[in-house]
Amino acid sequence: MKELILDSWWVAYRELIKFFRQRTRLLMIVAQPLIWLGLMGNMMRGMTNSPMAAKALGVNNYLDFMTPGIILMTVLFGGIFGGLSIIWDRRIGYLEKLLASPIKRGAIPLGKSISSMIQGAMQVAIIIVIASLFGVCFHTGIPGMLLIMVIAMLFCLILSGFSLVLSSIIKTHETLMAIVNFFTMPLMFTSNALFPMSVMPAWLAAIAKVNPVSLAVTAIRELTIHGWVWGKILPSLGIILILDIIFILISQFAFQRETVE
Repeated sequence: MKELILDSWWVAYRELIKFFRQRTRLLMIVAQPLIWLGLMGNMMRGMTNSPMAAKALGVNNYLDFMTPGIILMTVLFGGIFGGLSIIWDRRIGYLEKLLASPIKRGAIPLGKSISSMIQGAMQVAIIIVIASLFGVCFHTGIPGMLLIMVIAMLFCLILSGFSLVLSSIIKTHETLMAIVNFFTMPLMFTSNALFPMSVMPAWLAAIAKVNPVSLAVTAIRELTIHGWVWGKILPSLGIILILDIIFILISQFAFQRETVE
């Protein structure tokens, strides 16, 4: 286990070096939440002028309601594309070198998931800072912000695991991106990330209740708007942890099966 963790860290370290060398990507990490919070948040600000809408949202400022959704949306798109590096490594021949090196084979997908989690935490930290500058008040303070980052990282682990399963089987970027895009948008728009379930049709609200995105958004939203409501935070966190374990095991199995010589 110690060797697996150490090997995974070095795989993650290599991915992080690649990440920090991509200046345009780093710029987009800052620009994306600015666009979402600055444009969409302010565009929808007038929604809470209606007492009925404010009651449905549970806030007087739509930006407070939307920020947890933006956090999960950013992590969703970041984590779900984590498997692209497997396909790229396979294309340039680096994956063969990794497989031939004296490291645990399971460290390759695990290390890439760890890298995705760290990148997700950085993105969440940036969103929290920008949202605070726009006037969003995080009622649980710095401890709550840290827990929000942890929840986002754990959720990112689910998505990167799913992406790694696909990338272990699929051999081209184009096919992977088509499949990933097929899943990401429905996941977002069948959740409570941008709108409350109380205003959804019954069939859509039923889907949103079991959507993992809704579980993570609910926990983060409670920490942002209401405080330490453990009755809603802990159940969501527990299910996310279970899904983490499931997708870690599946990604390990899929990767090792597809890379057997």
